[in-house]
Amino acid sequence: MKAMKLFDLLPLTDWLALAAFFALWTGYALFARKGARSERTLLAATNRYRSRWILQATYRDPRMLDGLITQNLSHTPSFFCSTTILIIGGLLAVLGTTDKAAGLMQDIPFAQSTSMQVLELKLLVMTGIFVYAFFRFSWSMRLYTFVALSIGAMPPPEHFEAEPAQRQPYVERAATLVGTAAETFNDGLRAYYFSFAALAWFFSPMAMMGATVLVVAVLYSREFHSQVRAVLKD
Repeated sequence: MKAMKLFDLLPLTDWLALAAFFALWTGYALFARKGARSERTLLAATNRYRSRWILQATYRDPRMLDGLITQNLSHTPSFFCSTTILIIGGLLAVLGTTDKAAGLMQDIPFAQSTSMQVLELKLLVMTGIFVYAFFRFSWSMRLYTFVALSIGAMPPPEHFEAEPAQRQPYVERAATLVGTAAETFNDGLRAYYFSFAALAWFFSPMAMMGATVLVVAVLYSREFHSQVRAVLKD
């Protein structure tokens, strides 16, 4: 009975728009991850440079430069993590004043009129998107600390000169960590992109579906066919 009441809360078009939103988000994320494995994406192109960076680190002593690079790389997910917390707090604050928010939406001429319950559901979906982004950004921050540990644990260059076969395992381990950190950050950043599509849901389900398709098109062009990828491609 509760499931039926929940289903009746939204019109069929809204449920279809919500299903299309998550299906396109999940589908594109899997598609992009597969593309990265086949070295067709911007992430794959930058991963090659990450591997070269770690390889150069094995020849340096001391590795202060590599520590600074790792610290600078971790600043971006740290910034987004803090920003996401503020956004979540703002959304939770709006949940406490849904009556005012509903009145504001009614004043917009091209926005679809909805009940307070539906508006609260839409706000919860938006909050869930940013909670997911927060977890991805915070995990990316932790991964960069693991990158710093792996670089700090590397033997001096003399050791690799005496044991050259051990150089590549160290490089692959650290490069995999830094690549995973970048991929995790991409997941959080992608959630930000799709939050704009979810924002269109406050106007109409058709606007949400159109915005979702537009977001996928923008992400695809940037990750697979951007000028930056062409420059970085070997």
